[in-house]
Amino acid sequence: MSTSIRNQLGTIRRARGVSAVELARSAGVSRQTIHAIEAGSYTPNTEVTLKLARRLEVSVEELFSLAPDNPEAPAGVVSELLSAGPVAKGQAVRVCRVGDHLVSIPVQSVPYYLPEADGVISKLSRSPGRVELAVFAPEDTHHRKMTLAGCDPAIGLVAGIVEKVSGVELVSAAASSRLALTWLKEGKVHIAGSHLEDPATGEYNLPFLQREFPGTDLAVITFARWEEGFVTAQGNPLGIRSAGDLAGAAVRFVNREQGSGSRGLLDRLLAEAGVPARQVAGYDRVAFGHLAAAYAVLAGEADCCLATRSAAQTFGLDFVPLRSERYDFVMRRQTLEMPAVQSFLDVLQRAALRRKLETLAGYDTAQTGAVQA
Repeated sequence: MSTSIRNQLGTIRRARGVSAVELARSAGVSRQTIHAIEAGSYTPNTEVTLKLARRLEVSVEELFSLAPDNPEAPAGVVSELLSAGPVAKGQAVRVCRVGDHLVSIPVQSVPYYLPEADGVISKLSRSPGRVELAVFAPEDTHHRKMTLAGCDPAIGLVAGIVEKVSGVELVSAAASSRLALTWLKEGKVHIAGSHLEDPATGEYNLPFLQREFPGTDLAVITFARWEEGFVTAQGNPLGIRSAGDLAGAAVRFVNREQGSGSRGLLDRLLAEAGVPARQVAGYDRVAFGHLAAAYAVLAGEADCCLATRSAAQTFGLDFVPLRSERYDFVMRRQTLEMPAVQSFLDVLQRAALRRKLETLAGYDTAQTGAVQA
């Protein structure tokens, strides 16, 4: 095979858990041919190449690509952007492929550490939701990854174990429950996390999915139950115990974005207490995610937010429990066939994960891994 062609067949095959014999049978060639292709000593014809890509559920470009003329220069690609908030040129992103969609997910820097990234945004597009990227290593950006959108603060615990046991990277896209499910409907993520409560029945997620995904065969698997409530500074100096305590200028609140389960819960609590949203100082101020909202309280930028116990526990803040909620993972039924997803579901059954969720996040894992639909 020409040295100008980069070959990722062996890497992707092993990441997918497909044997050389099985792949050879799918492509109509011998096992020796597969090994020769992977070694770079044989160039497959178009028909074999297409069969290989179809069996491994990747694009031809992910298997074979031309080396750039200048290997030191990042390669430019256009992708769909998965971001709940604004982005800027130069922002670091992870890059993944979900079906026919090439998606980029912004990663956030934290004090002292630069984030792991596949590239940076090089140009903002006039088309909403699309950006041009400078990608560091195009052949390494797509395979061995699966995407999960949602707001669960503990998903990093799952991601660490999944990568350790299977080599699959779980790339998380921060999103409200509704936005995560929208991206799932559009085919831009493999899995969406949701904790949307149906006010009429008190059931989580299933009524919403039945309305918004008619005729779609979905799998719904519980991650955990968590407590959601008010997060305040240590000692709860303002004595916040109920939604009624948020009225007036004395309490600076930071809200979650529209479409989040937390904002939906706040609106119901305010309605029950007879408090108009306009009387809550900071109702229109938004933090994207439980941890971001809790950090605003830690930093003294707000007195209170509505978030999970795990978010309060992470920053050593006080927590006033209000509701127990079920957080589910939602995916298309055919996604269950992906080896990466099977590895992900296997991790949900592991005692080591459950101990971490219970100890570090305060979650109830009695239903973890239970199939709801």
